[in-house]
Amino acid sequence: MKRLKTLRARFAVWTAGLLLATLGGFGLFEYVSLSSSLYRSEDDLLQLSVTQVMGVINYENGQIATSDNISDSPATIGSRERGISIRVLNQDGQVVQSTGTYVFAQPVDQSLIRDTAYFETVPDPSTGIPVRVYYSPILQSGHVAGVIQVAHSLAGIQETLAQLLVMFLLGAPLAGLAAAAGGYFLAARALAPIDRITRMARELSASDLSARLALPATDDEVGRLAQTFDGMLARLDESFGRERRFVADASHELRTPLAGMQAIISVMREERRTPDDYEHALADLSDETNRMRALVEDLLRLARGDALAAKLAEKVQVSSLLESLCDSLRSIAEQRGLALVCDCPPGLTVMGDTDSLLRLFLNILDNALKYTARGQITVQATNDGRFLRVSVSDTGAGIAPEHLDHIFDRFYRVDPSRSTAGSGLGLAIALEIAHAHGGHIRVESAPGEGSTFSVELPL
Repeated sequence: MKRLKTLRARFAVWTAGLLLATLGGFGLFEYVSLSSSLYRSEDDLLQLSVTQVMGVINYENGQIATSDNISDSPATIGSRERGISIRVLNQDGQVVQSTGTYVFAQPVDQSLIRDTAYFETVPDPSTGIPVRVYYSPILQSGHVAGVIQVAHSLAGIQETLAQLLVMFLLGAPLAGLAAAAGGYFLAARALAPIDRITRMARELSASDLSARLALPATDDEVGRLAQTFDGMLARLDESFGRERRFVADASHELRTPLAGMQAIISVMREERRTPDDYEHALADLSDETNRMRALVEDLLRLARGDALAAKLAEKVQVSSLLESLCDSLRSIAEQRGLALVCDCPPGLTVMGDTDSLLRLFLNILDNALKYTARGQITVQATNDGRFLRVSVSDTGAGIAPEHLDHIFDRFYRVDPSRSTAGSGLGLAIALEIAHAHGGHIRVESAPGEGSTFSVELPL
């Protein structure tokens, strides 16, 4: 029963059922068509026999007479060879001539004499086989002078129809079984990759997503499913790898301030210190605590990134936001000998979350301030009718090509010594916020020529 519930078994049953239904309809149509054709041919044959008999009938003294005996007449030889019985009756119902056996089993009845031709089917008294009889009046001067009666057994037609019926009744089930077997075989071959996908899905674990189906590329549904499955595994493998690296980096980043704090406390507990030493230790502990707090907050912002999309229902005045942000950071830039220029036309708005967009632009500007030793930082905003574009350009050290593809990765730093302040999460958070708003961030940079970060947000 379990095997019968499989897709290949159902496919085989549907194939056999469809074929049987098709054969049944076709067989019924053929049976009815052949039956109608055979009976129509039988009536045409009887009418032709009457025409042949008419050729040997004449009249003597107003009575029907035949020039030849119809049993020996060449005009009726074809009818006799086909087993057709012929009887000629006069207007009184008396038999003038006859040949054959079927019609003579019936008594002569005056009601047979009619002025119109007609057919009837009667059983043969000896065998019970139906006999087709045709009555055709003999008209003389507009009056019925007699009738020609021709009859032929329908045994041949019934035998032909019976053979056809037996052929369909035996052939259709055999064809259905063959179709079911063929359908099962074809379905098994077509669904083999799906079985392979199922087995692999059962064997997969989060610790190892490197397995692939690697099936031959085919441009069909199963081939596309296999390719999609392999693509999904590749994305999952990359995602799990990225998360593992994220956890490792987060552990490392959190371990550093904790280790520093533990070292400071251990040193201070070794012996009594002066008040200045304790103040200095507390200042160091405060720095490490602030560093860890900033890291935890950044991690929480990343964790909330997936829920941000539900909050994007606020009309944000981007022009005012950028102006205020630049005003707040301008003093810091001037302390470092940098010029901070904000070129933003008024009235630029997008639908989003004000706090998140503020964090996005702050992280990019903070990154520019960190890596720009001299020159200026320029913030520009434009509206092209579809997107709001905000670019932040600096005259800093620039980014080498091998780092450009990774600067938005979590905890990634261009400086391998990690001597620059920060956790390496600022640009990753900025990209998450841009994606949550349906936008993107692009970067153009060259070593020694500065960098330009462009934020695109849909209007």
